[in-house]
Amino acid sequence: MRRIKPVRPPTGLTLLLFRAPIAMYKARFGWVFGNRILLLHHIGRVTGKDRKVVLEVVEHDPSTGAYTVASGWGTSAAWYRNVLAKPQATIEVGRRTVAVTAVPLSQAEGADIFARYAVRHRILARYLLPRLMGFSVDGSVDDFRAAGEQIPFIRFVARAA
Repeated sequence: MRRIKPVRPPTGLTLLLFRAPIAMYKARFGWVFGNRILLLHHIGRVTGKDRKVVLEVVEHDPSTGAYTVASGWGTSAAWYRNVLAKPQATIEVGRRTVAVTAVPLSQAEGADIFARYAVRHRILARYLLPRLMGFSVDGSVDDFRAAGEQIPFIRFVARAA
């Protein structure tokens, strides 16, 4: 695994493309994404305003209801910094809305998660996601683990009602 470019959040038309699923959730079509994409409702750490972002689910544990996501734009992503500052949030997955607490994961946990993700989603893990995150991987489990150590992961754990 090697870094091939600096990571920059999307702008312009690319940003609109990345934010398009928010409109689908707003129109009650979030079910189209199943458990693969979630809508995170969080509070801005500076403004205190409600914020929304769509994130890919990297891992879901049906027994606990926890959802794990990666910050593809690294630790500088606004949503990531917001949930670290204010971990109480809400997620929408499909037709469900769940009150959650954001829990940052260690580098070792991130390595394990990305290695498991790579097995389930070989093409995305090998070609698309690492490039978006600024990495080049050779396709080996060790390389995916090394990339996973560099990607910040958050687990959203359901809060008691």
